[in-house]
Formats: sequence, structure tokens, C-alpha cells
Amino acid sequence: MNHAMRRLSIACLVMFLALMLSVNYLQVFRATSLAAEPGNIRVFDEQFKTWRGEIIASGGGQQQVIAESLKQKGGDFKRFYPDPYVYAPVTGYDSIYATTSPYGLTGIEQSENKLLAGTAPSLAVYNLKGLFTGKPKQGASVYLTISPKAQQAAYQALVAMGEPAGVVAIDPQTGAILALASYPTFNPNLLATLDPVQFNKNDKQLVTDPAQPLLNRALNVTFPPGSSFKIVTSSAAFSTGKVHNQNSTIPAPQFYHLPGSSSVLTNDGDAPCGNGKPQIIYAFTLSCNTAFGKLGDTVGGSALHTYANLFGFNDPDLTIPLPVSPSNYPALTDPAQIALSAIGQFDDAVTPLQEAMMAATIANHGKLMAPYLVQEVKAPDQSVVASTTPTEIRQVVSAQVASYVTQMMISVTHNPAGTAYLTAGPPATTIDIAGKTGTAQNGPNNSGLDDAVFTCFAPAGNPQIAVGVIVKGGGFGADAAAPIALKVIQAYLGQH
Repeated sequence: MNHAMRRLSIACLVMFLALMLSVNYLQVFRATSLAAEPGNIRVFDEQFKTWRGEIIASGGGQQQVIAESLKQKGGDFKRFYPDPYVYAPVTGYDSIYATTSPYGLTGIEQSENKLLAGTAPSLAVYNLKGLFTGKPKQGASVYLTISPKAQQAAYQALVAMGEPAGVVAIDPQTGAILALASYPTFNPNLLATLDPVQFNKNDKQLVTDPAQPLLNRALNVTFPPGSSFKIVTSSAAFSTGKVHNQNSTIPAPQFYHLPGSSSVLTNDGDAPCGNGKPQIIYAFTLSCNTAFGKLGDTVGGSALHTYANLFGFNDPDLTIPLPVSPSNYPALTDPAQIALSAIGQFDDAVTPLQEAMMAATIANHGKLMAPYLVQEVKAPDQSVVASTTPTEIRQVVSAQVASYVTQMMISVTHNPAGTAYLTAGPPATTIDIAGKTGTAQNGPNNSGLDDAVFTCFAPAGNPQIAVGVIVKGGGFGADAAAPIALKVIQAYLGQH
């Protein structure tokens, strides 16, 4: 072989090796990322041919399909949501024309996408069988903890109220989410259309709607907690020994001059709180701001911040598996700001999920369970691919402290002087509910009214459900939020 032929052969060999390396790199190391590219036409077209798995609400002993794939003329599949408005905050939507990742998925459709689409590694064996049987690739079915009864009741109660709001219900002992509703809501079928012109029209209408129906107010909007934060303030006071038990007395001036400030804190209607030195259970029952503002100053900003964090505040990593906006309790050193934050004002901000987590922790003897939505995942042959085991996050307060707070929450609904006696107590229901109202006076809203908050659990002696409700511009928590929680509890427990 002459010199020129040798050089040409070497050059061909180098190019062949480079080609082989490139092909292997693309097929092995870049396969996943290339498949997820919005511009990948082959993957885009492939999703039409796949029977995407169902999403099923299966909590509370019921089952309801809330997302499914329907075969169209020509063999393509289209996503369909049978009860769209009720479950939109849970399912999200699967839109093939959107440009967000990947192909406009939100909610459970996004978080469980690989399982629903059948591309998860755990489904590889099942899909391999399909190559030999000739069956089209199928996705797994995702079974949620959502109770259809509780979810329907939550949605209907929000519609009846007619204000922007969110509701979350949790099983205190496991963390399973029983209801997750947001209002206003939307119809995800509008974004599941296979018509690109119609999609663009529907998408623009939803995005520009001033009511913001795409916003998940149960998970991704924070509101001031108002007096519901007194659960945290009380827990911190008991746990640090500043207050011995629910029958201990605390100072409750009619007018509390905030330390280092010219501002004066008062109770509703400038009313006194008993004789000015009531038992803490009485101050909690009437929701006396002066008592808990002064108590917050006594407990101190560091302790309040610590216990707020223990209850779940300031956690940027919380997922259920849907992303959750962190609730906020700031680290404060100014005594006046600490006093205001102790009654759920100043810069305190919570999601309805956080409200439910607070009540669930007290109901579960001080243990905070990780909230979760996905109960189990089944392959098309009904074999279980994955399942969720309840997980304890931490012991927030002792069982003794939780019992003190429980007694105070029961008094809110059972004492005729309690703020929720008429709407969540014996005049309204035979169910034994323990709760705490909140009326957030610094809540920004369009109506000029305060934001209404209620957090509770039931039955008080054997807790099976904890509920958090926030109504933007609803007014008093007892009037606007408590009746919504009651409807959810009644539906879940099967009582009216």
C-alpha cells in the first residue's frame, strides 16, 4: 500500500470511529434528553399513538376515573377529563400544543408523566411484551388518595361561596390528601384539544382571564393566616414552658400598646378579654388578639420561628408530588412585629395546605406526616409498580402539648362563646369538630373584606380528617370558611 492510500485509509477509519462514537453517544447518553425536546417531531407524533394511563381518585372507599385517553378516528388518542372543573387543581392538564415542558403538562399529568405515558423504566418489561403481542404501548394508571365525596363537597362549597378560595383535607394519621380544591377553576379539556387553532384560542382565554382560573389556590397562593396562627403560638408557649397548660392564666389587656411602637392592638370591637387575666383556653376560644400578641412577645421571635418551621413553614422543598409554594413565617427581632406575627398578621403567609397540616399535626398527637397525593401506580396488567408508605416528617410538639391545644380547639366550636360555635359547633352539626378561626385583617383582596380562614379536625376524639380553608375577601373565618370545612367533613364521614 502506497503512502497516499495509507493516509486515506486512516482518515476513513477515524471518521468511521467518530461516527460510531457519535451514534452511541446519541442513542445511549442523549436518548432521554432528546426525547424530551419539544421540537422532537417523532416523540411528538408518538404520544398520539400511546394509550396514556388513567388517573383515578380512590380515597374514602370510592373510585372515580378523573383523566383518561379516548381513541379518535384514525387511531390517535386524546386526553379527556370526565369531571373537569372539580379535579382540575389535581389532574392539571396534558396539552400537546403548549410550549412548556414537556408539551404543556401540569398537575399529576406532569409529576407522573413518565408512568402515565408508559416511558418509565419500571414499565420496560411490560412494554417489551407489547413488542411481541403487537399491542400499542400503554401507560400505567395512577391511583390518588383523593376521596371523590370529599372533593365534590369541597368544590360545591367553594362555588356556593363564590370568592377566590382554596381547600385541602388530609388524613391526620397518614398524610393522605383527601380533597384539594381551588376556585375559580377551569376545564382542562379546553387544553387537551387536538386542534391547534382551537387550542390557541382556549389558551389565550384562560391565561388572560382576570379571575386567574389556572392558579391553584390550594397549593400555590399564600394568604395571611390570621388567628389560626394562634395554634402555633400556643404550641410554642406550652412547649417552652411559658404557659403550663390550657387552664393557665395569661395577661390580656383590653388595649395592648405594642412594645417600642405607638400602635395599639385591640380585640374585635375593642372588647375586653374576660377580666384581663383569663385562662389561655378562654382567650383562645374568644380569639383575643391582645392576649396572644402579648404572649408572642413573651415567647419571643426565635421560639415562634422555630415552631412555625416545625409545623412546616418556610419549606421550599415540599411536594405532594405537585409543587407547593412555601408558607412564610419570618425571623423577627422587633417586639412589635413579633406580637403582630403571633396573631397571624404582619408578614405571616400560608397556603390552605399548610392550614390543614397545622390541624393534622395536633390531631395526630403532635406528629406531622408527609402529605401525599399518589397512593399507588399500576401497570396495564394491574401489577403494582409503585405505592406510597405514610412517612412521619417529625414530632412537632409532645402528645401532651397537642392535647392542650386540642382542648382549646374543641372549646372554639363547643363553647357558646367560641368563634365557631354557630357554624361548626352543635347548632350546625352533630360531628365533634375541633377548630380555630382566622380573620386576616391585612389580607389584600378585591372586595375590601378580610380574608377568612378556618382549620380543624374531626371527630375530635378520633380524628379521621383535617381541613384547611382560606377564602379571599370572605370576611370572618367563622362565617365564610368554617361552613366550607363542615361540608367537606360531613361528606367524608357520611354524616349530615
